[in-house]
Amino acid sequence: MALASALLQVMIEAVRRTARPIMRDFGEVSQLQVSRKGPGDFVTAADVKAEQTLFELLTKARPGYGFLGEERGLVEGTDKTHTWIVDPIDGTTNFMHAMPHFAITVALERTHPDGSAEIVAGVTYNPILNEMFWAEKGKGCYLNDTRIRVAGRKDLSESLIATGLPFIGKTGHAQAIKDLHAMGQRVAGIRRLGSAALDFAWVAAGRYDAYYERNLKPWDVAAGLLFVTEAGGVVTTIDGEGEARSGVSILAANPDLHPQLKRVLNG
Repeated sequence: MALASALLQVMIEAVRRTARPIMRDFGEVSQLQVSRKGPGDFVTAADVKAEQTLFELLTKARPGYGFLGEERGLVEGTDKTHTWIVDPIDGTTNFMHAMPHFAITVALERTHPDGSAEIVAGVTYNPILNEMFWAEKGKGCYLNDTRIRVAGRKDLSESLIATGLPFIGKTGHAQAIKDLHAMGQRVAGIRRLGSAALDFAWVAAGRYDAYYERNLKPWDVAAGLLFVTEAGGVVTTIDGEGEARSGVSILAANPDLHPQLKRVLNG
């Protein structure tokens, strides 16, 4: 990672170290301790341990930074201008079923004096494939040592689109089916693989032409927002209102497809 800054080296090292015990647990799902957070929404012992590892490593590297994690929520730091945003295992259900499609994702949010905030660095790591996606504001997006860019397709009928679907206990099922019906008539294919973090990364790498999903959380989207924009794409809310960082609704695509997809989803 010769091009990565000192900040990104910290983030990359943190996720690599966090991945080691996760890899030991992977494939031994029958041995994992699992508790319910809610209907259909599980947290494993590996999730909790991974977030604790990230918290310790990132806090040691940058004392005072805030920390927002899926499991522990917000921990305010003495430095009110920087916050780590973390999902220790994005794709927990895949992980629990020994499906090799999940990721550790970390982003850094910076708050400016005027109160505005932006994601300035992000990493998303799939330890099974040893694929490290990383980006820093204004410096491009990379997969391991190779710079990546969004795909250049302009025709929806040739495009492969990623999405997510709500599971039991979540709202939005009817809207999700409506979106699928509208999208499925216009695109070459739709995929739902169960990791928002990797959906963003794959758009940035040109594997998907676009990604949309509703009812996400900040830790699902933080690093991915930066990846797609640094790879030449566009990310907004589906209706164009509000901030994509909230995760309320997300549409990420190359600049040619983005307005077409927005019309489909808001039709």
